[in-house]
Amino acid sequence: MSDREPPRRRVPGPARPARPGAGPRPGPGARPARRPAGPRPGAPKVIRLGSPRPRLRLIGAALTLVLLAFVVRLVQVQAVDASTYAAKAEQNRYVGQVLAAERGEITDRSGVALATSEDAYDITADPTMFAPDELEVTDGPEQAAALLAPILGQDQDALVGKLRPENEALRYVKLAGRQTPEVWKQIKDLKAALAKKTESDASAVNVLAGVFSVPTSKRVYPNNELAAGILGWVNAEGKGGGGIELQLDKRLTGKDGKIRYAQSGGRLVPTAGSTETPAVPGSDIELTIDRDIQWAAQNAISRQVEESRADRGYVIVQDTRTGEVLAMANAPGFDPNDLTEADPAALGNAALQDAYEPGSTAKVLSMAAVLEENAATPRTHVVVPNRLHRGDRLFKDDIDHPTWYLTLNGVLAKSSNIGTILATGQLGKTQAQANRVLYDYLRRFGFGGDTGLGFPGETKGILAPPDTWSTSQQYTIPFGQGVSINAMQAASVYSTIANGGVRIEPTLVRGSKGPDGRFTPAPKPGKTRVVSEKTAKTLARMLESVVDDEEGTGTRARIPGYRVAGKTGTANRVDPATGKYHGYTSSFAGFAPADKPRITVYCVIQNATEGNYFGGQICGPVYKQVMEFALKTLQVPPTGAAPARLPVTFTP
Repeated sequence: MSDREPPRRRVPGPARPARPGAGPRPGPGARPARRPAGPRPGAPKVIRLGSPRPRLRLIGAALTLVLLAFVVRLVQVQAVDASTYAAKAEQNRYVGQVLAAERGEITDRSGVALATSEDAYDITADPTMFAPDELEVTDGPEQAAALLAPILGQDQDALVGKLRPENEALRYVKLAGRQTPEVWKQIKDLKAALAKKTESDASAVNVLAGVFSVPTSKRVYPNNELAAGILGWVNAEGKGGGGIELQLDKRLTGKDGKIRYAQSGGRLVPTAGSTETPAVPGSDIELTIDRDIQWAAQNAISRQVEESRADRGYVIVQDTRTGEVLAMANAPGFDPNDLTEADPAALGNAALQDAYEPGSTAKVLSMAAVLEENAATPRTHVVVPNRLHRGDRLFKDDIDHPTWYLTLNGVLAKSSNIGTILATGQLGKTQAQANRVLYDYLRRFGFGGDTGLGFPGETKGILAPPDTWSTSQQYTIPFGQGVSINAMQAASVYSTIANGGVRIEPTLVRGSKGPDGRFTPAPKPGKTRVVSEKTAKTLARMLESVVDDEEGTGTRARIPGYRVAGKTGTANRVDPATGKYHGYTSSFAGFAPADKPRITVYCVIQNATEGNYFGGQICGPVYKQVMEFALKTLQVPPTGAAPARLPVTFTP
């Protein structure tokens, strides 16, 4: 027997419970058990995920592209187009406005203001600030217009149109120009009240946030109608619309400035800074006009035009030594402060713009030619019949009379048309020669040419060349019919005689004062000798007879203590509406003292329809009143010399 122990016998024990899904354990060298081909019934379904790496790469690439786009755009905004975008931002942030230059004053010769300027405001708006996306309401312009219309006195729909323009990019509109400070204060207070309300009420809207003001000035005429025909007016745009305001507009206007400032929500941002170019004020203009004499002239002519129920009238006062116009009054006139109430027919300066036939006041030119050409003397005898046949017409004087036996002086004193025709007929061997001689003298005295004032709308009148004169014109022009002038031309004739035969161009401007306060005198007027001093003195003595002699037609122009030289005129008047003769042009022209002239006064009344229409009767008193006032104002003493009484008639 072997000494190895015999194998032990395994005694079966109690059976172990089987593990779920456990099979028989494989023995040595046995194959592993196969998994079941499918899930068992009731087991959860398992989803297998793909690899995440491709998806992560795709997302990373997309994010890279987006970031790259942002970087490119950032480089473009901050580097490539930085200046362009900065300019656009600045444009939206900054607001530019014009600073209106203060208009220069217009004064009389003593510095008294005739036209000046007061503080005012242009009411403006930025239409982009009324857009729905800005105000968050769709009817912003309508709400704003409803508030502004009663304050500005404008139509509400018109304001809406300005606040909602067709050009949506428009950032500046003027709602109303040259408003008083009181008007802007009303708007500013209302605007502030709306702004305050928006602070406590989130639903409230300040519909006036886009309304602003620009400081400017408003033209004011302290004396209302006084010298309005000379001064003119300023239109709604601040430009001269007539008279001196128009003639010297560039000098009066000055140069506008500019201001540019930051704003936000319609409010100034004080810390953002601003740039300003100051405005340069216009120059002050000093006229030759004397305000007191202008007042006297305007008062006298206005009263006579009203009493005579005339269409209009004008008076000119001139310094005979300098040519300066001391007064130029028109009636009816207008108030340049309120043109809405003005009669369009009264606008302008009729004394320079009306062309009319002067009548007998022009006979002094005929006498000047006769004397200068030595065709006659003041004592030359002139037999004046009641009628005179010349050419195709029969001429007469203003009244029927028996044959008059007059001196040349008497022809002027009694204002005889027939006597004047006979006298001027001696200027040449033929009528054609006489016409040419007379034409030359008319031109020398200023007929048919510029006065030298350069006034807007001034007429040269009508003086046809002598070879075109009709048969009747050859004989009517010597006594002032068939030729047209303006009142300044007529006044200048008498000033020329008063100045010893030297014509001085009339002037209305003495000089100007610039922003620096320096006064610059106006250029000296031109001078032209028209007739000799001897002829001028003789004419002055003859003109005295018109006023001083009982046979004269101008006795109502006498001034106690002064020697007065003058001439009446009553001419058939061409109606400008029809072009036909209708009514009369009444006038009186003269100077004083006659022997030492200082002042010329010329008065005209057009188409008097009430009472007398003769020049000596309705213009003589106006001449006297204005001349007396001017002599006293300028302190011109009487000469004390006795008048030279030339004979008016002769005994045949």
